[in-house]
Order: sequence, then structure tokens, then C-alpha cells
Amino acid sequence: MHPVITASVPLLEPPHWAVAQRDLFDLLDHAWRRFERDFTGPDGRLTYQDRLTSRDGVDDFYETFFNWPQLYLLGGADDLLAASERHWEGVTRQLTELGMLHNEYERGYDWFHQSESLQLFYFLCMAAPDRWSERALRFADLYVDPECGNYDPEHRVIRRPHNGSDPLREGLFDGPAYPWLTEEARMYGFPLDWVLPPGTDEPARDRDPRLGEEMRRRMGIGDTAVNLAVSGLVLNALILSGRPRYRDWIADYVGAWRERAAANGGMIPDNVAPDGTVGGLLEGRWYGGHYGWSWPHGWYSVGQAATVAALASVAATGDESFLDLVRSTLDEAIAQGKTMAFAEADSSLRSRWVAQLGDDVRTPTLHVPIRYADHGWFDYNPMLMAVPTALWHHSADPADRERIERLRAASGHDWRTVRAFRGKEEAGHEEPWLAFLAGDNPDYPERILAAAQAQVRHRLARMERYRDQDVTEADIHLWQQSNPVVTEALVQLTWGGPQVMYNGGLQQARVRYHDAQARRPGLPPSVAALVSGIDPEATTVDLVNLHPAVSRSVVVQAGAFAEHTIRSVSHTVCEDSSWIGDLYDYGHREPVVTSASTQVDGPWLRVELPRSTRVRLTLRLDLRDRLPSYRTPFET
Repeated sequence: MHPVITASVPLLEPPHWAVAQRDLFDLLDHAWRRFERDFTGPDGRLTYQDRLTSRDGVDDFYETFFNWPQLYLLGGADDLLAASERHWEGVTRQLTELGMLHNEYERGYDWFHQSESLQLFYFLCMAAPDRWSERALRFADLYVDPECGNYDPEHRVIRRPHNGSDPLREGLFDGPAYPWLTEEARMYGFPLDWVLPPGTDEPARDRDPRLGEEMRRRMGIGDTAVNLAVSGLVLNALILSGRPRYRDWIADYVGAWRERAAANGGMIPDNVAPDGTVGGLLEGRWYGGHYGWSWPHGWYSVGQAATVAALASVAATGDESFLDLVRSTLDEAIAQGKTMAFAEADSSLRSRWVAQLGDDVRTPTLHVPIRYADHGWFDYNPMLMAVPTALWHHSADPADRERIERLRAASGHDWRTVRAFRGKEEAGHEEPWLAFLAGDNPDYPERILAAAQAQVRHRLARMERYRDQDVTEADIHLWQQSNPVVTEALVQLTWGGPQVMYNGGLQQARVRYHDAQARRPGLPPSVAALVSGIDPEATTVDLVNLHPAVSRSVVVQAGAFAEHTIRSVSHTVCEDSSWIGDLYDYGHREPVVTSASTQVDGPWLRVELPRSTRVRLTLRLDLRDRLPSYRTPFET
């Protein structure tokens, strides 16, 4: 079926990272079961008796479980997949009863939040494609099929910022004004801040034109940049079905945005009027659209959506130039950078960076602006590394790597530092991981696994404190803040990939694994993996079987979707058993380790791991020379 190699190097002193990795799997297995017991009902829904009074909230229910099937794919418990499916079904029924869904899909909301909701769904499709393909195609058709009312093929626009399964849901809110909270106004300001003449007194919130009539008229229709994240939903359908219409839609829709960016000097605009005109509703401004450059999050939302779209377009069409949709805008933001201490910056993301930077909040480092308005660039933050990391991981392009090196050189803080924090994206440790891959952070595996342990144990304590609390609508983030499943460390170390792009991305990975004996995805029990290099010419993977008595069999897959080809593999061997020594020797001798090579020429390689053995694989990969697919090595 597939080329097979057998590990022969004896495992005498298990590496600390391998033991720590398996300990983390065990702790996570305990933790998700505790969460399920304390916060969910028998049918999988979350324990919640309140109502939802605005269009917001769907994402918070689904996000709670977003990485549970991801943990299953990494090698979590056999019954974790069934639990993840049960929670999706239960939450979907729950949200339908709350009036938030129609035909199992969001009635109409922005794609900053919809993309967060869908991460759970994408991982379920990846783990069990046969069971989830019907829904995946039905959801994608809400956008690909013009009859559903979301897409205008003539002007190549999604018709409104709030979109979904209910074509009658219009505008951005149901009451007289957008429900913008005082704290949100303090952090992010107001949309359309230019519609109030200078010196105007602050209007009452329910009569503020920036949150009412003007917002509905200027921002409630037409396309917006965060809708680019829809391409992830359509790519998922393409991978499942192979139907050309999904490929063609991605090329058409993302291609339109690429043309608009090119016409705007390379900068991605954030708003398009229904007639296809950039700035048509905002008096010519290329900025200021819903969830765009000015309000509320800027590059944090626009950049992730554009990256999701660019990567989806390359996967669908093979045209690598789609990445330029992101590169030119990213480089312009970096060019506007300033060196300062975070404590002096005008950041709207303070709570995130205080946790991520720790003591370095007072260390001068490069800050880049993430928002733009009439008065120019503002909202300076340390560089959000998810986008440049995703670009380089995909392309392996020296220019994308050089950008990362420039960012590191401009940073005043030490990229090798690992702090035990957890953002909502279950990410944020790109810098020390990149330093590890560069060869100058050798202790990273042990330290990131320790940080992951700390986060799980912290969440277990939080769960114990809040498990009996009656959750109200104002507190629905409690579930996300208590979710004890942490996967970033395992994704980086075992798959050699960054954590999934949280706002709508599909998983990136140099390699994935399947348990050949159980015929399921993920590392087998007692097996640990470490990817220490992701150069396509030399992707380095260590596999260790810690079990003293039981053999394991692992299929190594090239890419998250078997989209790469393993041309050949060089692997360590120990053919001389004299390391055991004679009967009366007081110790073992040093094993003599040599190497051998095997031709593979396919996406899969099987590795037999006898008890207490290890092997280092050096894979030569051809990147993205195969159509991405959810197929498995067990299919004929």
C-alpha cells in the first residue's frame, strides 16, 4: 500500500519533550471530560437558561468546543470525536430554539463572528468527512448559489455585511441603534466618526447617527472585507466534493477583491457598494466599512479574512499570486511601524498584549498600526504574527521568511521567551516557535508543553469555581474562558504547523499522522512526535514509542490535506544489537546509529515503531503538488 520503514534505534533515555507530550494528552483527556460533566447537558448543549437579545452570541456557543475535534485529530481519545459531534448537534438545537439559526446555519451576522463559529464545524469535516459533507455543501451553497440571495455574481459582491441563511435579515441591528457598549466605545471608538461635525456634543446613544440611521444606510448593505472569510467555507466544500463550481466561485469572488486592492495601490479596501464601487457608500473612502480598517479591529479582522481568502484561492486554483493580496497590505502596515514601549501605545487590544508581553510591556519594540481613518494610521500594537507566519508556512518563500527575520530584528523583546497565557485563538506563541525552527531556541518543546500544562490546570481551577454558576447572557464568554482544551503546542510540535487561523482558516501542517492499527487520524497511544524543521527539502520529524511492551504503527501524511508529496525519506537506523552488551556487563554500550534512505513518491509513509524505539525522519517534500483532500491512507 505505502512504503514502510521500521524504527530500530533503541529508546534508552526518553527525551523530556516526549514524556511531557504524552502527559499533556493524558491531562487533556481528563480535562475535556470534566468540562463536559460540569457545563453541558445530556444532548450536548451548554447549560444555559437565559435568552439572547441581539444578533450576537452564536459564535460564543460554538467556540467553546472549537478545538475538541482538533485534539481528536492530533491523537485525542477515541470517543472525543463522538463527543464533539454531540456538542455541535446539541448547541445547534439550542441556538435554533433561541431563534439564532435557520436550517442549522446562522440567520445573518458578520463574518468576523461567523468564521469563529465555523472552526468547530471545519474540524468535524476534517475528522469525519462522510458524516459532515452534506451540511458542508449546503452551507457553502448559501453563497455559491445566487438564488440564496447572498451573492451578486454580476458585481462579484456579497450583498450585505450581515448574511447567512435568512435572506430577510437586513441591516446590522434590529432596534433603533447598534448596541455598542460604553466599554466598547472606550476601546474602539465609533464607526463613521466623520458624520458628526467637529465640536458636536456627544448624542444620546439611541439617537447617535454613527450607531443608527447613518450606520444602517452606509454600512448595512454592500460588501465588506471580512466577508472574504467565506472562502474558507467554500474551500471546505471544494475539498469534500471536488466540484468545479466551488473552485470557480473562490477565484471569481477573491479575484474581485484582488483587483480592488491593486486599484488601491495594493491596499485591501474594506467596503464595496452594491454596484461594486469601492467607497461608494462612504463618500469615496476605501476604509471605514463594517469590521474594517477604522472600526473596530482593523488589520486584526481584515488581515485574517484576507489571508484565509488568499490561502483558499491558492488551494483552489494553484495560483500562488493570490498571496500578494495580503503581502502588499502587510508590508505597508509594517512600513508605518514605530519603536515604542507597549505601555505608551494607543492599542485597543491591551488585555491581549499585557498577557502576551508580560514584563516586556515597558520594553521598546516595534509597533505597527492596525487601523486607518481620516486622520491616518493609529492603534499601534506589536506585530500580530499569525498572518506572516501563515504566509511563510504556506509558501516557504525566502521573501516571506526574510520578512519574519526583519520583524524579529526590530523586536526589543526576546522571541525565545515562553509565557503561559491563552488567548481566545488558542495561539500567540508564534515567535518562540519560529525561533525554535530557526535553531536557536532548543528548549522550546519542553517549555511550551509546560505552559500548556499550566493553562489546562488553570482552566480546571476556573471550572471548579464557576461550574455551579447560572450563566446569563452577559456572561456567555465564561465557557470559552473555561474550555480546558489547549492545542497550540501539539499543533506546532507534532504537525509542524501554526495554530489554525482563528477567523475562518483551515488547518496548515507540514505533516499529520494516522494510527495504522486503529485506522483513525492522530498519533497512536504512547507515541510522541516532534517536528524540528519544516524546510521542504529537509522536514525533520522525530517519532518515539514510549511503550515498553507494545509496538505501534504510524502513517505519516504530507500536509494537512495530503496536498504534498514525500519524494524520499532519510531515516536513522541501528542495525547492530551489540549495544545491549554481554550478560555480565554492568551497563549498555552506545548504540551505533547510521542512516538509510527510502523512495516514497506519495503523500503517505508508514512507520513501524517496535516497543521502546525511536526514529528520526528527514523528509524531502514537494509542496502542494496534489489536490487537497480529506481522503485517508486507508481508502483504496
